[in-house]
Amino acid sequence: MFHHHEYPEPFAKPLVVQYNKLGPRKSFHIHYKGWMFMPVRMNFSSFVKIFIGAAIFSFGLVHFNMQYNLAEGGFTGITLLLYFLFGWNPAVTNIILNIPVFIAGWKFFTRPTFIYTIFGTIAVSLFLEVFQQYPLMIDLEEDLILASLLAGLFVGTGLGIIFRAGGTTGGSDIITRLLHHYAGWPMGRAMLAFDAIVITVSLLTYLTVRQAIYTLVSVFIASKIIDFIQEGAYEARGAFIVSDKYKEIGAKITKQMNRGVTIFQGMGFYSREKKKVLYCVVPKRQINELKNLIDEIDPEAFVSITYVHEVLGEGFTLDENKKPLIQ
Repeated sequence: MFHHHEYPEPFAKPLVVQYNKLGPRKSFHIHYKGWMFMPVRMNFSSFVKIFIGAAIFSFGLVHFNMQYNLAEGGFTGITLLLYFLFGWNPAVTNIILNIPVFIAGWKFFTRPTFIYTIFGTIAVSLFLEVFQQYPLMIDLEEDLILASLLAGLFVGTGLGIIFRAGGTTGGSDIITRLLHHYAGWPMGRAMLAFDAIVITVSLLTYLTVRQAIYTLVSVFIASKIIDFIQEGAYEARGAFIVSDKYKEIGAKITKQMNRGVTIFQGMGFYSREKKKVLYCVVPKRQINELKNLIDEIDPEAFVSITYVHEVLGEGFTLDENKKPLIQ
C-alpha cells in the first residue's frame, strides 16, 4: 500500500503532505522519511453491498449448512469441518485461517480489492457470530432437499453480491492465485481442486452419503446464482442487421424504440459486395418489437440475434445525462 522513494527537497523533510489539484480532480500524497503513501479510491456503496452480501451469506451458513450438516467448498468448508469435528466457532476460525493467507497473498490483489476482501472477511465473521447467538429456528429436518436449495440460494446470493461489489471472502480465492502464480495452475482448476479436497475430507469425516449428495446440490445452486449475479440480472439481446434499407431501419429504431444504433462496414465473402451492418442492443422485452419493425421495412433483411448477459452504458445503466440509473 506504500512505496519507498528517495526524494529531493522538499520531500527529504521528515513529513510532507503534498496537495494536488488537476481540474475537478483533487488528490494528496503523504511523504514520511522517504516513504510515499498513495491514496486509495474507495467506493462507499461497495462496502454497503459487501456488508449486505456477508449478512446473506452468513445467514445461509448458520441456518442451513450448520443446522443440517451440509458441507461447503473453500475456506468456508474448512471452518464448517472444524465446527462439526471439534465444535470450533466458525466466526473465529474464519479470521484465524485467513490471517496467514492475507499475509501471503496481499500483493496479488489491487489495493481496493484487498481492502474490500479484508472487510468482507471480517463482516462474514461478525454475522456468523450474530446469527449463532440469535438463531432463527427453521425446521426442515424432514425436507433436506429444500434445506440444500435454500443453502445454495443464500450462499450464492451473498457471495454473488460480494463478488459483484469487487470483494471476496479471502481464503481459497487467494490460495488459487498463489497456485496460479507459483505453480502455473489455471485458477478455475485450482479452485475446483481445492473445493473437491475440502468436500472429500468432509465426506470422510462427518458427512453421510445422503448429506454429501445434498451438499453437491447446494454447491451447484450456489455456483449458478453467483454466475447469474456476476453476469448481470438485467439480460438483453444484441441484433446484427444486414439490409439495403439500413437507413430506414436505423432511423426507426432510434426514433420509435429510443435505442442507439451503430453502423459497421461489412462485405459478403462470396459476393464481395460491401454492405452496411447495423448493431443495436435492446432489453429482452423489446426484441419482438425490433423484429416486427425490421420485417415491416425489409422482410428480406438478414438478422442475427445474440444473448447479452450484461449491458453498461446509456439507456441501460446511464440516463441521457450520463448519470447512473443504478447505484
